[in-house]
Amino acid sequence: MPDGKQGSSGIWEERWHPLREEWVVVAAHRQNRPWAGETVAPAEPRTPSYVPDCYLCPGNLRVSGARNPPYEGVFVFDNDHPCVGVDAPENPSPAPAPYRSRPARGTARVVCYTPRHDLSLAELTPLEVENLLAAWQAQYLDLGSRPEVNNVLAFENKGEVVGVSNPHPHGQIYATNFVFKTIETEAAATRRYMNETGRVLFQDIIAAEQRDGRRVVCENETAIAFLPYFARYAYEVFVAPKATHPNVAALDDAEARDLAAVLRDVVIRFDNLWGMSFPYVMPLHQSPTDGGDYRSFHFHIEFHPPLRKPHLLKYLAGPEIGGGNFLSDTAPEEKAAELRAQPTVHYKTRQDV
Repeated sequence: MPDGKQGSSGIWEERWHPLREEWVVVAAHRQNRPWAGETVAPAEPRTPSYVPDCYLCPGNLRVSGARNPPYEGVFVFDNDHPCVGVDAPENPSPAPAPYRSRPARGTARVVCYTPRHDLSLAELTPLEVENLLAAWQAQYLDLGSRPEVNNVLAFENKGEVVGVSNPHPHGQIYATNFVFKTIETEAAATRRYMNETGRVLFQDIIAAEQRDGRRVVCENETAIAFLPYFARYAYEVFVAPKATHPNVAALDDAEARDLAAVLRDVVIRFDNLWGMSFPYVMPLHQSPTDGGDYRSFHFHIEFHPPLRKPHLLKYLAGPEIGGGNFLSDTAPEEKAAELRAQPTVHYKTRQDV
């Protein structure tokens, strides 16, 4: 090791991300470099369980004028401010060469996890998380069966630092006539890997993580959570069934329960890490619904948390935006160890005892 180059973590290298087919620069010695920029405070004001002017709480009016029913579990409705819609122009204005344009149509929905305004995914009961998975399954089957839909993207944006304007626990679903770029890249990479090796890429990723062990956060009989070897964010976690399924709807009841348990375990560990509601972007990586062959696609959930310290964001700067390669300031092995060390009872519950 060159003197003074690698720091305490001993990692200064590139790691290949086989799902995105790109290199990630891991420079963990940069984590403690001086920082004089804006920080993010983890302040958590007390929030009531019902907010009269919240457009996601039961019984309240939304901007569209529709009134939410007095729902008691998961509630799904069409987004009042969709980014894609069924009424997009069939023939957009022609683009001058070398540019191109095409219609962007689809359905956008909101998924309220609970009627409680003051909770998060990490604070739901095991049964409530299982019910959320069941809702994701139903939505994938419903939207994905429509001939005009080629991709069903379910996700959650959590926390003000990722731009969420309403803290009521909810996610979204975009069902589109196009396939999102990351899913398209992942589908092509996994198909090519199977053609070349005869194996499922994600199965080999799981096997490598289990052999190493240092980056595994938790697992049960049929599900696993780990920080991948190629993690781009400090606490980037993958949650996946151990068996290969192209989408969440393909899980059987036992697999769905196990996946819900591991998912809940991970988000509790996130919150317990710094004793705060942990922000993240959580997309479900599912196979497109365009009729293609996706036997090589392995459904999984990814977490992309923007914080690398309690008050410090991971900013995308020159290497990421300008150069196109992600630069990670932390070692996945160290961050996985931090998450494994966390209790699996939510810190708010422990305080209330």
